Amino acid sequence: MTDERLDAEWVRVWCEQAGAALTELMQSFQARHGFPPGRNAVVLATEESHEATDMLVELTPIPSDLTTMYWVINGVSLPDMDNGYFIHPPSTVASHFREYGAIQINGEEPALVFASDGGGHLFALAGSGRVWRSTTASWFDQFDLAAASLKEFLEGLARRISGQL
Repeated sequence: MTDERLDAEWVRVWCEQAGAALTELMQSFQARHGFPPGRNAVVLATEESHEATDMLVELTPIPSDLTTMYWVINGVSLPDMDNGYFIHPPSTVASHFREYGAIQINGEEPALVFASDGGGHLFALAGSGRVWRSTTASWFDQFDLAAASLKEFLEGLARRISGQL
Protein backbone atom coordinates (compact mmCIF):
# COMPACT_ATOMS: atom_id res chain seq x y z
CA MET A 1 0.00 0.00 0.00
CA THR A 2 1.20 3.47 -0.84
CA ASP A 3 1.92 5.36 2.40
CA GLU A 4 1.63 8.85 0.95
CA ARG A 5 -1.90 9.91 0.05
CA LEU A 6 -2.80 12.41 -2.64
CA ASP A 7 -3.02 15.98 -1.36
CA ALA A 8 -5.70 18.33 -2.73
CA GLU A 9 -3.28 21.27 -2.84
CA TRP A 10 -0.83 19.18 -4.91
CA VAL A 11 -3.69 18.39 -7.33
CA ARG A 12 -4.56 22.11 -7.58
CA VAL A 13 -0.95 22.95 -8.46
CA TRP A 14 -0.89 20.07 -10.97
CA CYS A 15 -4.03 21.52 -12.59
CA GLU A 16 -2.48 24.97 -12.89
CA GLN A 17 0.76 23.64 -14.36
CA ALA A 18 -0.96 21.21 -16.74
CA GLY A 19 -3.41 23.91 -17.83
CA ALA A 20 -0.61 26.40 -18.52
CA ALA A 21 1.34 23.80 -20.52
CA LEU A 22 -1.77 22.87 -22.50
CA THR A 23 -2.45 26.54 -23.29
CA GLU A 24 1.09 26.94 -24.59
CA LEU A 25 0.90 23.70 -26.57
CA MET A 26 -2.46 24.53 -28.19
CA GLN A 27 -1.16 27.93 -29.40
CA SER A 28 1.32 26.22 -31.71
CA PHE A 29 -0.43 22.90 -32.27
CA GLN A 30 -1.92 23.52 -35.73
CA ALA A 31 1.29 25.05 -37.08
CA ARG A 32 3.31 22.09 -35.81
CA HIS A 33 0.93 19.28 -36.77
CA GLY A 34 -1.00 20.65 -39.75
CA PHE A 35 -4.45 20.17 -38.23
CA PRO A 36 -6.37 21.79 -35.39
CA PRO A 37 -6.18 20.28 -31.93
CA GLY A 38 -9.01 18.49 -30.21
CA ARG A 39 -10.42 19.73 -26.91
CA ASN A 40 -7.45 19.27 -24.57
CA ALA A 41 -8.45 20.43 -21.11
CA VAL A 42 -8.23 19.95 -17.39
CA VAL A 43 -11.79 20.54 -16.19
CA LEU A 44 -12.01 21.77 -12.62
CA ALA A 45 -14.57 20.41 -10.21
CA THR A 46 -17.89 22.19 -9.77
CA GLU A 47 -20.69 21.93 -7.25
CA GLU A 48 -22.39 19.50 -9.64
CA SER A 49 -19.28 17.31 -9.89
CA HIS A 50 -18.91 17.40 -6.10
CA GLU A 51 -22.46 16.04 -5.87
CA ALA A 52 -21.55 13.33 -8.40
CA THR A 53 -18.48 12.45 -6.31
CA ASP A 54 -20.64 12.22 -3.19
CA MET A 55 -23.05 9.90 -5.05
CA LEU A 56 -20.13 7.77 -6.23
CA VAL A 57 -18.89 7.45 -2.64
CA GLU A 58 -22.39 6.39 -1.56
CA LEU A 59 -22.55 3.85 -4.40
CA THR A 60 -19.29 2.06 -3.61
CA PRO A 61 -16.25 2.46 -1.40
CA ILE A 62 -13.72 4.32 -3.53
CA PRO A 63 -10.02 4.90 -2.90
CA SER A 64 -9.47 8.09 -0.91
CA ASP A 65 -7.05 9.44 -3.54
CA LEU A 66 -9.83 9.30 -6.13
CA THR A 67 -12.12 11.29 -3.84
CA THR A 68 -9.35 13.85 -3.31
CA MET A 69 -8.72 14.15 -7.05
CA TYR A 70 -12.43 14.52 -7.85
CA TRP A 71 -12.80 17.25 -5.26
CA VAL A 72 -10.42 19.31 -7.44
CA ILE A 73 -10.81 17.87 -10.97
CA ASN A 74 -14.04 16.96 -12.75
CA GLY A 75 -12.16 15.36 -15.64
CA VAL A 76 -9.24 15.57 -18.02
CA SER A 77 -9.40 15.35 -21.82
CA LEU A 78 -6.11 14.96 -23.68
CA PRO A 79 -7.02 13.64 -27.15
CA ASP A 80 -3.78 14.97 -28.67
CA MET A 81 -1.33 13.43 -26.17
CA ASP A 82 -0.03 10.24 -27.79
CA ASN A 83 -3.21 8.35 -28.68
CA GLY A 84 -5.23 10.25 -26.07
CA TYR A 85 -5.80 10.16 -22.32
CA PHE A 86 -9.07 10.81 -20.52
CA ILE A 87 -9.87 11.00 -16.82
CA HIS A 88 -13.59 10.39 -16.65
CA PRO A 89 -15.91 12.62 -14.62
CA PRO A 90 -17.24 11.04 -11.41
CA SER A 91 -20.72 10.73 -12.94
CA THR A 92 -19.27 8.57 -15.73
CA VAL A 93 -17.32 6.48 -13.23
CA ALA A 94 -20.57 5.86 -11.32
CA SER A 95 -22.40 4.86 -14.52
CA HIS A 96 -19.60 2.49 -15.49
CA PHE A 97 -19.56 1.00 -11.99
CA ARG A 98 -23.31 0.35 -12.16
CA GLU A 99 -22.89 -1.35 -15.54
CA TYR A 100 -19.61 -3.27 -15.05
CA GLY A 101 -18.81 -3.29 -11.34
CA ALA A 102 -15.31 -3.13 -9.90
CA ILE A 103 -12.29 -4.61 -11.65
CA GLN A 104 -10.90 -7.75 -10.04
CA ILE A 105 -7.10 -7.96 -10.08
CA ASN A 106 -5.30 -10.95 -8.55
CA GLY A 107 -3.79 -10.11 -5.19
CA GLU A 108 -5.31 -6.62 -5.17
CA GLU A 109 -8.35 -4.97 -3.66
CA PRO A 110 -11.15 -4.35 -6.19
CA ALA A 111 -10.28 -1.44 -8.47
CA LEU A 112 -12.48 1.30 -9.90
CA VAL A 113 -12.08 2.37 -13.53
CA PHE A 114 -11.55 6.14 -13.66
CA ALA A 115 -9.75 6.78 -16.96
CA SER A 116 -9.02 5.46 -20.43
CA ASP A 117 -6.81 6.11 -23.40
CA GLY A 118 -7.68 6.65 -27.04
CA GLY A 119 -7.08 2.97 -27.76
CA GLY A 120 -9.82 1.92 -25.36
CA HIS A 121 -7.48 0.72 -22.61
CA LEU A 122 -8.84 1.35 -19.14
CA PHE A 123 -7.12 2.67 -16.03
CA ALA A 124 -8.37 1.52 -12.64
CA LEU A 125 -7.40 2.66 -9.14
CA ALA A 126 -7.31 0.01 -6.42
CA GLY A 127 -7.72 0.53 -2.70
CA SER A 128 -3.95 0.06 -2.36
CA GLY A 129 -3.50 3.30 -4.31
CA ARG A 130 -1.97 1.57 -7.34
CA VAL A 131 -3.18 2.35 -10.88
CA TRP A 132 -3.72 -0.55 -13.26
CA ARG A 133 -4.05 -0.49 -17.08
CA SER A 134 -6.02 -3.04 -19.09
CA THR A 135 -3.93 -5.00 -21.58
CA THR A 136 -6.79 -4.84 -24.10
CA ALA A 137 -9.76 -2.58 -24.67
CA SER A 138 -11.86 -4.67 -22.29
CA TRP A 139 -13.23 -4.55 -18.75
CA PHE A 140 -12.73 -8.28 -18.39
CA ASP A 141 -9.15 -9.04 -19.49
CA GLN A 142 -5.88 -8.72 -17.64
CA PHE A 143 -4.72 -5.48 -16.01
CA ASP A 144 -1.03 -4.61 -15.59
CA LEU A 145 0.47 -2.14 -13.15
CA ALA A 146 0.63 1.34 -14.72
CA ALA A 147 1.66 3.51 -11.76
CA ALA A 148 2.44 3.03 -8.08
CA SER A 149 -0.03 5.80 -7.17
CA LEU A 150 -2.53 8.24 -8.60
CA LYS A 151 0.04 10.99 -8.07
CA GLU A 152 2.54 9.06 -10.21
CA PHE A 153 -0.17 8.59 -12.87
CA LEU A 154 -0.90 12.34 -12.94
CA GLU A 155 2.83 13.13 -13.05
CA GLY A 156 3.08 10.85 -16.09
CA LEU A 157 0.30 12.79 -17.83
CA ALA A 158 2.13 16.05 -17.05
CA ARG A 159 5.32 14.62 -18.60
CA ARG A 160 3.41 13.67 -21.75
CA ILE A 161 2.06 17.23 -22.03
CA SER A 162 5.43 18.90 -21.44
CA GLY A 163 7.07 16.43 -23.82
CA GLN A 164 4.91 17.84 -26.62
CA LEU A 165 6.17 21.42 -26.07
